[in-house]
Amino acid sequence: MKVSVLQFPGTNCEYDTKYAFEKIGATVEILWHKDKNIPADTDLLVIPGGFSYGDYLRSGAIARFANIMDAVQEYAAKGGKILGICNGFQILLEAGLLPGAMKRNDSLHFISKFHNLKIINNDNDFLSLMKKDEVVNIPVAHHDGNYFINEDGLKELEANNQILVKYCDENGNTGNLNGSVSNIAGICNKEKTVFGLMPHPERAMEDLLGGSDGVKMLKGFLQ
Repeated sequence: MKVSVLQFPGTNCEYDTKYAFEKIGATVEILWHKDKNIPADTDLLVIPGGFSYGDYLRSGAIARFANIMDAVQEYAAKGGKILGICNGFQILLEAGLLPGAMKRNDSLHFISKFHNLKIINNDNDFLSLMKKDEVVNIPVAHHDGNYFINEDGLKELEANNQILVKYCDENGNTGNLNGSVSNIAGICNKEKTVFGLMPHPERAMEDLLGGSDGVKMLKGFLQ
């Protein structure tokens, strides 16, 4: 499997992401934001976490206009699989590849810790190895992770099984981490080819470093 990982000025998780996918057997290439093409052999395109362009203006708002994003739009239009993690999720929202928007955490503080997630829908490649309602422990690290979508948009997400994961406690009871509508931590598009989540599965690959629940999540793409 070939994974291509985007890199913008301010990205800080590209090498974590590269390590994570290589650990599960993928070949990984990092693409610079000034590139204009996605490699033809790409099976999965990942937009990793960080602070693209310093989060100036708004998280992901400047990266959305980078040279490489025209190719990303074309890749998505052809059904290519894309995973956006944290800032990558924000970029996908800004680019219109996923519905909704991100606001500042309702606490107005940066949140950085391991946190439980509940698997809401597994009828997709990303979470195909997970069980519905399974609880995993995955790190979060964000200041603007308060996901918002209007009532009609939320109903559409629910009807199409586009809600992937929600924030919860260790027993699976959903709860508010950052103010996100319906406690949403990750979603996908209707075609289930574009995925975005605020937590960092690539940082949950080693028990020694706090947990390995991210392994099974990312392995879904290898099936």
